[in-house]
Formats: sequence, structure tokens, C-alpha cells
Amino acid sequence: MSEVSIGGKKEKCENCTKQCSKKKSDEGITSLQEKDNANGEVRESASGQQVLLSACLSCNGCVSESESQKISQQNLDEIKHVLALNKKCDTSKHKILVVSVCPQSLPFFAIKFHLDVPAAALKLCGFFKSVGVHYVFDTTIAASFSILESQREFVQRYRRKHHDANVMPMFTSSCPGWIRYAERVLGSLVTPHICTARSPQQIMGSLVKDFFARQQQLTPDQVYHVVVAPCFDKKMEAVREEFYNSILETRDVDCVLTSGEILHLMEQSKVTIEDVESTPLDHVFGETCDTGMARHEGRGAEGFLEHIFKHAAKELFGLEVQEIVYKTLRNRDFQEVALERDGETLLQFAAVYGFRNIQTLVHRMRKGKVPYQLVEVLSCPGGCLSGRGQAEGDGGKPDRSLVQQMEESYSSLPVQLPESNPEVQRLYRDWLAGHDSPQAQQCLHTQYKNHTQPPSQILNPDIQW
Repeated sequence: MSEVSIGGKKEKCENCTKQCSKKKSDEGITSLQEKDNANGEVRESASGQQVLLSACLSCNGCVSESESQKISQQNLDEIKHVLALNKKCDTSKHKILVVSVCPQSLPFFAIKFHLDVPAAALKLCGFFKSVGVHYVFDTTIAASFSILESQREFVQRYRRKHHDANVMPMFTSSCPGWIRYAERVLGSLVTPHICTARSPQQIMGSLVKDFFARQQQLTPDQVYHVVVAPCFDKKMEAVREEFYNSILETRDVDCVLTSGEILHLMEQSKVTIEDVESTPLDHVFGETCDTGMARHEGRGAEGFLEHIFKHAAKELFGLEVQEIVYKTLRNRDFQEVALERDGETLLQFAAVYGFRNIQTLVHRMRKGKVPYQLVEVLSCPGGCLSGRGQAEGDGGKPDRSLVQQMEESYSSLPVQLPESNPEVQRLYRDWLAGHDSPQAQQCLHTQYKNHTQPPSQILNPDIQW
């Protein structure tokens, strides 16, 4: 089994909002500024000072000391600690260990195991069960909720567009790297436009700690919930305060581990794939999940744009869209799609991946030249499959060959529409008491706010990611 390089320490800046370039000589900084100016990557912070976008995003200097401590606890030692406590006689410290695997992580294991995605999922589940994990879930069901709630919110926003200047365009909210940048850097320019639907990770956290825990007659603090994700930024998302139960002192997601970290755990355990028993994944209803694997539309992501586009076309204009045709603009990671009727453009959406393209989008937004009603925003070029927690190669650059193999593996799965999933509809009924209930609003939505900070409040912890 081949090794996956895990990101090392990042050198922090003197002050994130003043000059967010890494500690270099004046000559090196000048050279970098000239290069980024040429690429259009210099931005202004909330305080009006110029900050290099590329340097800002390689820093994490805006992570507070408290956040730093919480993120640093999300590592393999934590899950080993929980497993060790479960073997001791003191049952008061025992936890039910639940692992939820993101669908974008499964192609990584499929390539590493030399299997297809369904077979790799069975092997991964078998490994987790062999080390003491009690339940293993696929988070596709949580992504279905996130897509459905995003669809509903988009239609509501569209119908209010003539009365509220902040409803259009709507930005997707599933990417924590983008959300962090929006809240900490862009502030009120974009936060009112961010969809309030929780990300699939955090909906899964709510599903596990609320519905599943009650099904098992457990309290949320008796469950230790681990998410396997392709991206390090998911660790930051898990420690957001709105996802913490202060009464029970527990989080919806206790620990996020990247695909690469799990592969490293398997290597440490010195197991071979051939020796691991293929084991069916579990289901939140307490049943064994023996149905075939499926995915949502979209290349290497959850397909928010495709699903919202088709839903909006039907709901707002009565048009059935069978196939979406993308028009590439700046590059493969900046594309748009339009719905037209009789020469009139009814809807115009964009998929914007990678921070260089995000910066172009923000620049246009400042000038009031964004023609889109919805933008699917992801911080990783190429989408979630290219997350640094599984696709990073030599020199910190994406392993192009690996990414291509993962894309092919992921696209081989059949597509399932979220609204056609009977288990989702069952959960709306049994867990949430309906689509528009207060329970649905509480468990499936959140709020994104302006968290831009003055320089004096920003700390520079040295986190190993």
C-alpha cells in the first residue's frame, strides 16, 4: 500500500491582515507581489490594506488560539484514544464510535485498493469494524438533504429578488475553505448571499448525534463521531461554535480525518486489503445498508449546481432539463450554464473552483458585474476530489494522475436524484416532522456572518495539518 504525503507545518505570517505573505526577504516578497499582481491575485482586506491572496490562503493566520487547540485534537491519536478507552473496564468512559465517509473519499481508497468504489467501501468498512468502530455510514444521504434544502432556498430567494438586493446571486455553502474566506475576508460583501443550508458534513453530524443517537437510546455525548473527508478545511468546519452542544459538551462532528490519514492508519495497523473482510455499510435507521452505491450529479463534487439548475428550471419556468451543457470561460474551473427560451436567458449559473477563479468572481462582484443567479463555489481546483487531504503529490501540488483516476472511478457510479431517495423522505417524516418544520430549520440550516477582525485580534498558531 503506497504512502500518502500529509501536509506539513505552514509558516505563519507576522500579521494575517497586514501582510499575509510568508516570512521571506524583501526581495522575495517583492518578486511574489509582482507575480501575483500580474495574475490579478492581490486583494484588499476588510481594513483596506492590500494582501496577497495566494499568501493569505497558505497561512491560516486567522485561526484563533481556541480554534487551533480544537483543530489540533483532530488527529489519529484521538481516535486511538477513544478505541483504547473502549477496551478498559470503566464503562462510563466508553463511546459508541461512528465513522461517516464522504463519497469523494471513496474513489481515493478505490484507487489505492485497486478496486471499484463499491468494493472499496466494503473493505474500508471492514477495516474500521476490525479496529473497534461500531457503525460506518456513507454521507451521501446527508448530501441529499443539503441539496434539497439548497434547491428550496434558491427558489425562495429567486422569487424575492426584486424586493431584496442580497438574495442574488446565491453562493453554495458546502465548502469550508470558501466559507472561511467569505466570513473572515470578504465579510458583508458576500455573507448575505451564502445559502443557509448546512454542508453535508454538518447535516451528517446532526443526523448522527440527534436521530441516530435517539434510535440507539443514547445521548449525543455517548457517541464519538468521526468524518472521513478529502479536505483539511473540514477540520475547521467541525469546530464552528454553532455545531457545539454546550450543555452536553459535545460536537456534531467530534473529529475529521482526511483520506490520507486513514490510509496512514491502515499502514500503521500493518493490514493488507486481502486480509480485510468485506463488510456492508450501516444505515442510520439501524439496518445494514445493502443497497448499491450511488452519487449525485457533478464532477468530483456533490453536484449542487446541476441539481439546483434542473429543479429551478422546472419549478420556476416549467421546463424539464435533461442535460446540462457547460460553457468554459477562463479555464476548466470557471464554467457557466444558461437556461434559455425563445432567445431569452432565464437562468445563468456558474461553477467557480479554485481561489484564483474565486478572486475573479469577487472582483466582478465588487463592480456589480455578476450576471449569475447561483454560483457553486469550491476552494479546490477541480473540486472536492482534488482535496489536499488525499490528492496532494510531491511538492505540495495535486497528483494529476491520481485525480484523473479518482474522477473516472467516481463517475462510474450511477446517479441518484436526492428527491427520489425514499430514505430521505422517510427521515423528513420521522426525524424532522416535515420539510418546513422548526426541527428541519434547526438541523439542516445555519447562518454565516461577517467575522472580519482587526489586526490586533488575530493570532498566529503554528498548526500541523
